[in-house]
Amino acid sequence: MDVAARIRAGQGDFVLFALTPPRQSTPAERLPEIARATTERLAHLDLDGLVLYDIDDESARNPAERPFPFSATVDPSDYRSEHLRAWASPVVVYRAVAKYGREDLRTWLATQDADQTLTVMVGASSSDTTMPVSLVEAQALRAEVNPELLLGGVAIPERHSRSHDEHLRLIAKQQAGCAFFVTQVVYDLNAAKNLVSDYRYACDERGLTPVPIVFTFSVCGSLKTLEFLRWLGVDVPRWIENDLRHTGNPLRASMEQAAATARDLADFCRRLEVPFGLNVESVSIRREEIEASVELASQLASQLRR
Repeated sequence: MDVAARIRAGQGDFVLFALTPPRQSTPAERLPEIARATTERLAHLDLDGLVLYDIDDESARNPAERPFPFSATVDPSDYRSEHLRAWASPVVVYRAVAKYGREDLRTWLATQDADQTLTVMVGASSSDTTMPVSLVEAQALRAEVNPELLLGGVAIPERHSRSHDEHLRLIAKQQAGCAFFVTQVVYDLNAAKNLVSDYRYACDERGLTPVPIVFTFSVCGSLKTLEFLRWLGVDVPRWIENDLRHTGNPLRASMEQAAATARDLADFCRRLEVPFGLNVESVSIRREEIEASVELASQLASQLRR
């Protein structure tokens, strides 16, 4: 079964690969070339689907200087429909709902093929942001115009470490129609395990069946990338930072750490009978980091199929 069928059946054990579309400043004639290279690079991987991020400026959430300047990207849905037509398996298309008007969002939702498209809706990066459509309204709109379109939500283990209520947010999103969740990049294994455990037993208390949680992993090839992850709100434990700072090959070290974390989380989820997926994101423009992300996805797919 593909990823859409698995999620509908409440099953996990799938592997995704996440991309950011090219920058809007990319010359139009280069977009097909970039898409073709991406498809060829991923063709040999045993993937169940693709994820396309919808990037929004998050400076309202974090006033500190952004380590990498924000650059708007091509709309992920347009990029998929115009340049990634060769990709055969389903695609999870993110929608940063703060960027879209109600009618634009309604039209997009209504025209999506629910067998080939899934979506994760993301709210504003700050509660102070005025939005034409709130996340709750966007979720209700999906239920109204295309209820078969699988809806996902964001899960943030680090937020659970601070507020201890992220599992309740997941429950509320699930009751609002979310059929799966996708995490931020996971570096803090304990935070992820705590979230899974609290979510599992909260579901039991309410007579709910846990839906798949997709854990996201990424490689970190430089201290600048590490700084950016922190800016995004990802908690990187001190021991991992020390490893990356003092190793001669931080890219290899981060890949090995991500693979070990994924194995541990997979075993933990199976023990708690929480369906799960693994997602490797590749958002760097550095060739060595892109190649390392592909290698990590290959490793995770192999270990999941054993």
